[in-house]
Amino acid sequence: MSEAYKVIFHLDDYNSKRMGLTFSNIVNLFDDMSDENLEVELLVNGPAVKAFTKSNMHVLERVQQLAALGVDILLCRNALRVHGILHKDLPAEVEVVSSGVGWLVRRQAEDWIYIRP
Repeated sequence: MSEAYKVIFHLDDYNSKRMGLTFSNIVNLFDDMSDENLEVELLVNGPAVKAFTKSNMHVLERVQQLAALGVDILLCRNALRVHGILHKDLPAEVEVVSSGVGWLVRRQAEDWIYIRP
């Protein structure tokens, strides 16, 4: 199998258009590169974490769709704390990382392709 394309999408805006664009970009990437080996992560930090709770059904459906494609959805612990979001309020499909910015720095140092729609 060929080496994987490693892509990290970054979402930090609590804006429905930006979120929709990001979700669509990820799905479109999988559609376009269906024959390729892809590793894809979605890193969510800043105010955008407010949308990623179990009670937000629209985003929850998209999270489940992305997880089914194999996307790792990562939320920043610092942003969750700032916005008062508890781990119990998060969908099972997401993971929490200690720092969104730190995660992005590490991934870019590992030559991951960075996309912020």
